Amino acid sequence: MKTTLALALLAAAIALPAQAAPDAAAALALSESNKCNKCHTVDKGKRGPSYKQIAAKYKGQADAMAKLSTMVTQSPKVKYENGDEEEHKPLNTKDPAKVRNLVEWILAL
Repeated sequence: MKTTLALALLAAAIALPAQAAPDAAAALALSESNKCNKCHTVDKGKRGPSYKQIAAKYKGQADAMAKLSTMVTQSPKVKYENGDEEEHKPLNTKDPAKVRNLVEWILAL
């Protein structure tokens, strides 16, 4: 019985399509065209945290995708380490696939 269940689960997992890895080049191009690099880099904090720091902050959170998607598509207030606050600039795209790719790429770092 346990073997049958294990085999059924394995077969179901194999049958699911593999999720494609985020397109890093497209994610970087979108971030550069939106001037995200003014405040963020991949591995070093600038005015804002690095993308790797963002990934670490959201690691293991079930709602990470939703939270980060909101951050890059709306204009929530952000607070910097020095105490300054300002509205986070939203991406200049409404294409959900591009937003999703960028967020998945950041979270994969």
